[in-house]
Amino acid sequence: MSEDLNWDEVRALAARVEAGEALVLTQDVRELLLRTAREVAISEADAQAAIQDVTTATALLREERGRIRSSSMRMMAARSEVRRLRQAGDTAGARKVMEDLLAVEVVPLYRELAEIALGDMD
Repeated sequence: MSEDLNWDEVRALAARVEAGEALVLTQDVRELLLRTAREVAISEADAQAAIQDVTTATALLREERGRIRSSSMRMMAARSEVRRLRQAGDTAGARKVMEDLLAVEVVPLYRELAEIALGDMD
């Protein structure tokens, strides 16, 4: 899955909208929002409903960007903590960090990375 992801477009679009540019719901923008929704675990029904209107599509864009950002930050923090714990010899603690991450993570890419990291601890 991870090889197929490229969130640069959605990040750039979100940055432009945050800078004051109006979101224009072209077919390409709608497709980007729908694809990204799937990649960040937003239901197809919710995404389809959101792309019908500029206001709700803008909210969807912000939610997508927020999920990407918060998931990335959680993963970086968890990896750092795992590294620290493993260097200290606390494998159980490191495992618990990844288990705790999996308990809250919804973005499939970051769930997959956490599962791989957890498997690497065996």
